[in-house]
Order: sequence, then structure tokens, then C-alpha cells
Amino acid sequence: MSPRPSALALTPLLLFLAIFFGAGLYFTGQGDDMGFYRLHAPVAILPAVLLGVWLARRRGVAAQQTLLEGVGHPDIVLMCLIFLLAGAFASVTTQIGAVDAVVSLGIGFLPPALILPGVFLLAGFLSLSVGSSMGTIAAVAPIAIGVADASGLDRALVVGAVIGGATFGDNLSLISDTAIAAARTQGCSVREKFRENVRIAAPAALLTLVALAFMGEAQPVTAEQHASAWLIVPYLVVLVLAVLGLDVLLVLGIGLVVAAVTGAVFASDGYDVVAFSTDIYAGFESVFEITLLALLIGGLGALIKAAGGLAWLAQAISRLARGNDGRRTGEWSIAALASVTDVFTANNTVAILVSGGVARDIAERHGVPPARAASLLDIFVCSVQSLLPYGAQILLAASLAALSPLALVGTAHYCWALIGITVLFMLFPARARVLARNVPEGL
Repeated sequence: MSPRPSALALTPLLLFLAIFFGAGLYFTGQGDDMGFYRLHAPVAILPAVLLGVWLARRRGVAAQQTLLEGVGHPDIVLMCLIFLLAGAFASVTTQIGAVDAVVSLGIGFLPPALILPGVFLLAGFLSLSVGSSMGTIAAVAPIAIGVADASGLDRALVVGAVIGGATFGDNLSLISDTAIAAARTQGCSVREKFRENVRIAAPAALLTLVALAFMGEAQPVTAEQHASAWLIVPYLVVLVLAVLGLDVLLVLGIGLVVAAVTGAVFASDGYDVVAFSTDIYAGFESVFEITLLALLIGGLGALIKAAGGLAWLAQAISRLARGNDGRRTGEWSIAALASVTDVFTANNTVAILVSGGVARDIAERHGVPPARAASLLDIFVCSVQSLLPYGAQILLAASLAALSPLALVGTAHYCWALIGITVLFMLFPARARVLARNVPEGL
């Protein structure tokens, strides 16, 4: 039975955001450069979880069971396993010298102005091939961090390019779970959704590439010492296996083993089993905070949904759309529904599944073609998801780069460009149709 809509059920997440951001702003205002690290997010969310449990019980929901089901949801557990293996892979490859090898043997051939666009293109290609922003960030971020340190670029700027490329591919990929879910809920094929989507995403990607070429002040990368080319093998293995479509957990697991063997044979100081196990655990420790936060976010999201918070959101936006006619109203309503639902679920696929039915009703009522509705759904959940400081993508990237999640929100330039271009297409549909006709038919 569907839960009765309740606006009050949304207050736990609002409480978490108020506590976390409020504390960060307070300490930053006191002159503390590390203000957002003073109150850790897994602690800030605890009062929100307690409030969520209390509200759920008042609504007659089995609060404890719902909380545990949310924490143990397959998507949440998978996310946490990716966090752990990605942290371990980054730790091991750094210790064997793989990052230094990539920098000294590869990045030095790129002109400084092309480093950031190159990172964006690498992440975009991989994400487009595998349909996973999380898998892409796990594979590319360690390389990008080495590039940032060697070229003198700000880590946040380089990792932001990775997040942008990962979002580009995840949004467009024909095998992405968000693309498939969006197409199915709106009653169109994935290919039809892709054709509509690429006409918006391509200009955003080109704009991002041009902007990245003029950002930062990269220095030419020179290798201080010769590094064995064989140390790059773990990254190549991970990239190739990901492109071939293997499960991300299997890809990272194989990458770990290959990194250990490569380090044992080619690392300058050698690499043994004891060092391997120590570095794996160090990698686990580096992502402990985001893993714990992901579990608690999963539980809180389940409580909000069970208490009727998401149902209230869908109902409110649908009611607003019903009072206005026209395709433009329908498109804005779908965009708002997708964005707000993702903010409260922090999971782009779940956001589409939750809001897809309401979005389809809005689309049919306002004459929005199915492919257009699916495209808008996917664009806004993917872009908003990649900008949430408590979302999986930014949490993983921030943990690997040892940065505050808030430092990456402003550097994921493609996500902002995608939102901006999409808004322009919605505001000026006639111009959008002219641009759409210029897209090659083969796409």
C-alpha cells in the first residue's frame, strides 16, 4: 500500500542539511579553513535519523525495520563495496608508483592547456562505454589526482573534470541504468531517448571542453626520474575491463590483484604481501566516512519514503502542473520533479523509478513527447546527483582526493553547463528545434 503523502516526512533530511552546512558555515565564518571538517557528516545525520524514526512511527510505519532495510538495500551495499574497493585500489596503485608512472610517461606529452580537457574526455569515454559514473570515478580519479599534483593544477579542478566526464557518459550511455529506467518509465526506446538527449548534452560538453582549456595554470610535466612503463598496467587493465562491460566490483578486484603483482615485479623498492594487505586496509580507512554516511543516507531515505515524503513531493508538483497548460509547463514540472526527488533520495536511479510514473502523467497531459520526457528526467537526476555534496559521486571523488565534498560542487563544470543548456532549450524551444535538426541522423 502506498504511503499517505506528508510534507512533514521531508523534515529529517532538511534537518541534516541545516546541521551539517550550518556548522560548516559557522566554523568557516570563525576563520577556520577546515570548517566543514569540524562536524563530520555521519555524526550530523544522526539527529535526522532519530527524527525520521520518530515521524515514521507516528505514521504507523515499522520504523526500525524500514531503517534497516534502507541501510541494507542492495544499491546501498553495492555503493559501499565500490567505495571500499576504489579506496583500496587507489591506495595500492599509489604505493607501487603507478600514479608517478602515468604522470612521467604519459601526461608529459600533453600541452598544459589540454590536460583538463583530456581528463574530461577520458572520463567521458569510459563512462559512456560502461554506463557507470561511480565505476568511472573509481578508475579515473587516482590518475587525475596524480596529474593534478604533477602539473600544479588544483586537485578540485581536475577531479571536477572527472566528475563532469563521468556524468556525461552516465547520462548518455545506452547501457546506463538511469537511461534504461528513464526510457522504460516514459514509454520510449533507449535509442530514442539518446537521440533527444545528445542534442542537449553535446553542446554542454563542447562548452565544457572550451572552458576547461582556459582554466587553471598548468605547468609542463617533467619526470624527475624514469619510471617503469609496466607500472601503468593496473590502470590499463581496469580501463579495458570496464570498457568490456565487466561488473565494477570484479573490475576493481582484478585491478587490485594486478597492481600487487605489478608492484612485486616492477616497483623500485619491491612490494610484498604484507605491504599489499596494509595498503588495502589504508584504502578502506580512507573511505570509512563516506561508507558510513552512505549507509545512513540509505536508511534515512527509506524512512522518508515510507512516511510519505516522496509521495507528497510528487503530488505537489503534479498539482502545480495540472493548473497550467502547455508543453513548457510540462517540461518544467518534469525537471523540478526529477531534481527534487533526487535531492531527497541521493540516488539517481531510485529518483527516476520513484518519479517516473508521475512524470509520464505530466508529459501526456501537457503534450511532452516520451523521448523528451525521458531525456529531461535523466538529465536532471544525473546532473543534480553529481552536484550533491552528500551524493555518492562527489563523496567518492572527495574521499579519493582528500578534499571536502563542497570543494567539488563548484568544479563539476559540465554538470552546471548541462543544466544551463537544458534550461535554454526549455526556455527557447524554437531555437532548440533548429539546433536539433543540425545533429547528424546517424546519432
